[in-house]
Amino acid sequence: MELVAAIDLGGTSIKAALVDSGLRSVHAVRVPTRRYDDVVDVDQLGELVDTLSDHAATLDGTVCGVGVVTPGIVDGDLGVVRFAANLGWRNLALRDRLADRTKLPLRIGHDVRSGGLAEFTVGAAVGVRNAMFMPVGTGIAAALMVDGHELNASGFAGEIGHAIVDPSGTVCGCGARGCLETVGSAAAIARRYTERSGEPVRGAQEVADRMRAGDTTAKNVWDEAVGALATALTMAVVLLAPEVIVIGGGLAESGDALFTPLREELDGRLTFHRRPELVPAALGDNAGCTGAGLLGWRAVREAAP
Repeated sequence: MELVAAIDLGGTSIKAALVDSGLRSVHAVRVPTRRYDDVVDVDQLGELVDTLSDHAATLDGTVCGVGVVTPGIVDGDLGVVRFAANLGWRNLALRDRLADRTKLPLRIGHDVRSGGLAEFTVGAAVGVRNAMFMPVGTGIAAALMVDGHELNASGFAGEIGHAIVDPSGTVCGCGARGCLETVGSAAAIARRYTERSGEPVRGAQEVADRMRAGDTTAKNVWDEAVGALATALTMAVVLLAPEVIVIGGGLAESGDALFTPLREELDGRLTFHRRPELVPAALGDNAGCTGAGLLGWRAVREAAP
């Protein structure tokens, strides 16, 4: 049985899996991300491939390729992580370094774009030629497909979390003022509620629960977040005309509290435009690993004689 090692690298933990040619995970592990002086240790990824290869042997299988997805500005074509603040990496030739270590065909990709590739291939947007995947969690980014082609732009495409939705708003971590992430992310919702109410909350889901219970401060913060998301999505619809927009991440778990007002807000801002269907992500926490598996199988096909 041929398998690929799929690795989804995060700042605090790494999800890894053995993925078969049908993109089914036959074994999965999760480990803390190892750092030295606040820089993620690349060698840990090679060690994970070794661990997965050893487990594949117990299944009478062989690892024939590797896919790795990471946050940051990632040039998948060149195999370089241009910048990943949460990992402490800059201009890291990750593909070549890991390929030298593993001696296997290998591709790297951006975590969100690869998660989008998975949603477009086996998830909520199967068969759609124009689609967008936008996970909303601590941060916000997007994966884009137009006329069946993924948009990468050397790793710079999809940074919708840094679209300006309030020019006089809060300064973002990127240095700009009023980015979508400062209003519409799950982290921003929790922070803004606490600032206004003086009551700390565990996250955006608790703000949603308080809104349902009649808390007017929670409703105001939630409505502002929905409005900011609708503003950014309107820009995307005007420019890219997606048929389906897949919303993932922690905020999507709020269900109708998010999707009903967001659909109404977006619909009210469009005139002649193609109206996209807004749907929740199908793959959830597995999207990154599934996308890494897709990249691994691409690497295997590219290496075939």
